[in-house]
Order: sequence, then C-alpha cells, then structure tokens
Amino acid sequence: MPGPDLPPAAAPMTAEALLSRWPTGVQKVELVHGVLIFTGRFDERDLDTARRAYPGRRAVLNTDGGLEVHPAGREAPTPLVN
Repeated sequence: MPGPDLPPAAAPMTAEALLSRWPTGVQKVELVHGVLIFTGRFDERDLDTARRAYPGRRAVLNTDGGLEVHPAGREAPTPLVN
C-alpha cells in the first residue's frame, strides 16, 4: 500500500504491514507469457523486496499499482498491464 507513513522495506513486519505489503498483501497472482503479475497496490518498497526475492529477474511496477516479475534479460521490462 503506497504512502509516506509506512515503514521502509527493511523494517520488521507488523500485522498492518502483513495485510498491505508484497507478497502477503497480494489480491491475485497470474502467470502471463512467463511474467508473474501480482495484483494489489504496491510501491517502491515492495519493488525492492521483490527484486531481492527474485534475483536475476526484472521486477517492475505497472500502471495499476501491481507488481510484475519478468524473466531475466538486459533491457528494462515493459509492464504488461498499462
């Protein structure tokens, strides 16, 4: 869940954060053309966590606030959800 009042990615997990942060705050997960799409409202802190969870993969936030994890590659990934 985006917002300036939330703790940084390295902060300990709380019950409130458990319901709103990636990966436990995910509403739905889909696999589309090899890309994991996590539906929810995420921000840069969640993106940092996903990058650590999927080393070598390319994580990106899409325009709906969801998180996508693309296969490895050299270029920046283009979100599937625009």
